[in-house]
Amino acid sequence: MSMMKELSFFLGMQVKQSKDGIFLSQSKYCKEILKKFEMESCKEASTPMPSSCYMDVDVVGKEVDQTKYRALIGSLLYLTASRPNIMFGVCLCARFQANPKESHLKVAKRILKYIKGTTNVGLWYPSHSFIHLIEYSNSDFAGCKLD
Repeated sequence: MSMMKELSFFLGMQVKQSKDGIFLSQSKYCKEILKKFEMESCKEASTPMPSSCYMDVDVVGKEVDQTKYRALIGSLLYLTASRPNIMFGVCLCARFQANPKESHLKVAKRILKYIKGTTNVGLWYPSHSFIHLIEYSNSDFAGCKLD
């Protein structure tokens, strides 16, 4: 074990250790998925989802490639390991994998635009503090029209 170096990269996650704490990020992976989905030159978004966005089953919308949509959602779900700030939007988009429409793809691409502007965001675990886990629940389910 003494011959091993300090951990710096693990399962697509970058690990930066210092005496103050540990920083986990997936900035390299962010750049890879932006390139994979041809969004590396897109305009940045300030939030992962617009506040007025209500996604529901789009009966009349134009269908999109199901395989491409599922690949995008899968890539974003893996990114939530270090980016809990996109979890709500990604999980909302994941509901429509069976029959994705253009409106659903537009919201998923908005998340990619947000990632473009926040590639260096990650999780910081300070070494000299105790973490308190607090959970909240929204009984309105964020105004979901489906249930």
